[in-house]
Amino acid sequence: MVKNESRLTKYIIYKEPSSDNLKLLKQFVSGVMIFLLIFLIVNVNNISYAELKYADLQYADLEYADLQYADLEDNEQVDLNEIQTELQNETKENSQNTAIETSSNSIEIPKQNARIGLIFDRNSKTILYEKNGLKQVPMASTTKIMTAIVVLENANLKDVVTIEKKAAGTGGSRLGLKLNDKITVHDLLYGLLLESGNDAAVALAVHIGGSVEGFSDLMNAKAKELGLLNSHFTSPHGLDQDGHYTTAYELACMADYALNIPKFKEIVSTKYYTVTINGSSKQISNTNELLGNLDGVYGVKTGFTNGAGRCLVTACKRGNLDIITVVLGSDTKKIRTSDSIKLIEYAYKNYEVINLEEKVKEQFEKWKQLNEKRIYINKGKSNYVSIDMSELKCKQIALRKDEIDNIRIEINSLYYLEAPVKEGQVIGTVKVMNGDETIEVLDITVQKDIAKKEVIDYFIDFLSLVP
Repeated sequence: MVKNESRLTKYIIYKEPSSDNLKLLKQFVSGVMIFLLIFLIVNVNNISYAELKYADLQYADLEYADLQYADLEDNEQVDLNEIQTELQNETKENSQNTAIETSSNSIEIPKQNARIGLIFDRNSKTILYEKNGLKQVPMASTTKIMTAIVVLENANLKDVVTIEKKAAGTGGSRLGLKLNDKITVHDLLYGLLLESGNDAAVALAVHIGGSVEGFSDLMNAKAKELGLLNSHFTSPHGLDQDGHYTTAYELACMADYALNIPKFKEIVSTKYYTVTINGSSKQISNTNELLGNLDGVYGVKTGFTNGAGRCLVTACKRGNLDIITVVLGSDTKKIRTSDSIKLIEYAYKNYEVINLEEKVKEQFEKWKQLNEKRIYINKGKSNYVSIDMSELKCKQIALRKDEIDNIRIEINSLYYLEAPVKEGQVIGTVKVMNGDETIEVLDITVQKDIAKKEVIDYFIDFLSLVP
């Protein structure tokens, strides 16, 4: 019995301290959880919109929401020489495989790693190649193409802008503007398109539209005017936001329109520039890695957000072939650069510009010589009708080299007309086709009025028959 009591006593002595420790641990954990809960309740508003500052503590009130999807253009460095060497090796390998597997006349489609790619011919306003090119997607800072269009068409470039709090506090890629800084619209445009400054974008928007929302309305109105039905803007900078989207095709159309504005073309083709802020000079550089490094490139705009991925719109001209390439949704800057080069080199290797206007006019003149005199005007004072065709919109067109012989011109006309015939009256069409695809349809029109015969005209005709 003593032996068992001893064991029981030992067991009780062992358990009691363990129970106390567990109780203390539970109390401690409960206390910590209550403390954290109180801390979160008190500080929830401060966490959402903290007063974050840059490294030099110059910029207060930077919104966390803006920084979360920042347009950080230059974090990733790319080696163009390395990329071009890789592409050359890839081309050699593909050429060897093509020689074995296919005929020498086949044309290899570029392999795109980005989610979206497109080649746009500026002469004919047509798509030469596309991968998801009509899909609505976010476009990051390529948004600033439309921002610049609206600014250039609505602002005086000499106006001096005083930077307000909203612009100074915009996160992401920045020109480096502070509250109450003074800078011209002209230099803000350079900061917008070269440095991809989100602060410059907001400063311009507020200056012209009164607010970001007001400026976005101007952007959407311009998109509608240009016939861009799959684009919508909610900001001038392109940070990720619901309702802010476009397509690769419509982005190319925007760039094509913008490049017809001399100042826009001048800015996006500039590698380095010195802006003036508060009377002090600051040198900035273009974020477009292809500008000055690839033959023929003369713009246009880079972009990056978490939602849009790496983006690049590029304008390139070699000889008569003037193209715009669009790469959206790249996972890395290297992919966006490599895919852009692939599209450009594919276009110049496989496409050729032909003078469509010259070809159509030549065919029409041949037809006219044979058929113009065959057209009969019933009851007309004149039996001769002068005809011509309407102006060709697409004067030059880029065609794949293996499709040039596919151009066909179909001419159809009425050969019997009832007087009176009016100047400008359409009597036929000239259909320009690439294979089975219609490129353009032109009208054949009458060049001069032909009046209807009157009684006296018939009498004169009768007299002319009398011997």
